[in-house]
Amino acid sequence: MKKWNLIIDVAKCHDCNNCFISCKDEHIGNDWKPYSEAQPWHGHRWMNIMRREHGQYPKVEVAYLPVPCMHCDNPECMKAAKNGAIYKREDGIVIIDPEKAKGQKDLVGACPYGAIWWNDEKAVPQKCTFCVHLLEEGWKQPRCVQACPTGALEMVHAEDAEIQKRIKAEELEAYLPELKTKPRVYYKNLYRYTTCFVAGNVALQDKDECADGAKVTLRSSGKAIDKTVTNNYGDFKFDRLDENSGPYELEVSYTGYKTKKVSVEELKASVNVGTIFL
Repeated sequence: MKKWNLIIDVAKCHDCNNCFISCKDEHIGNDWKPYSEAQPWHGHRWMNIMRREHGQYPKVEVAYLPVPCMHCDNPECMKAAKNGAIYKREDGIVIIDPEKAKGQKDLVGACPYGAIWWNDEKAVPQKCTFCVHLLEEGWKQPRCVQACPTGALEMVHAEDAEIQKRIKAEELEAYLPELKTKPRVYYKNLYRYTTCFVAGNVALQDKDECADGAKVTLRSSGKAIDKTVTNNYGDFKFDRLDENSGPYELEVSYTGYKTKKVSVEELKASVNVGTIFL
């Protein structure tokens, strides 16, 4: 049968917080039983946007990672819940029963993604429901997806075989796959948040100008692992490098100039090597 899935494109998220605000608008002051009680005014982020800054001036990037409930097929929260307080519907949506979950504050810590929040006033754990009350009324998307101005969020109602095809074709990934929770939230361009880059620029010292079209090779243990060409500003960048990887070596060549090599130590974070003069 068809199940609900959410696809998030990290490259399209600009941290506008429309998803966060629309979630508040839908759930503050509104009980949507049997799926949820009203969200409190303060403290909860059912769509929590994580931020990560990469690099050093002037080559700095910021990546934003929207993190809702992952509606896992192997949910840790459901294992920790008592009296069937958390259940998974046949359409893939994970629900915290607002009555059965009363007083079970320990469920907040049961989610490895930090997606469950505690409502002090109502003494109940709460989280994203994919706006299931709207989906049951015939909506094709929850409020967060409806409100996203850049198309970073996409709700997909499809059979698992179709989703698997999209995962392969679009290189979709799960966040923190090592948790093995089998989430139904998939990310595109997740590398922008989870990996590092090595960037810099190349200049011709004798002409005092940028080296447009210089060839730059990234090597690890002497082996070329990636190649690129500088743009008209002399800029280059190597993406998708793991944290704590390396060391690396940059090899820069340009017609009429001597090849230059630059060492890059172990990557603990993204690095701007600055200007390489030929």
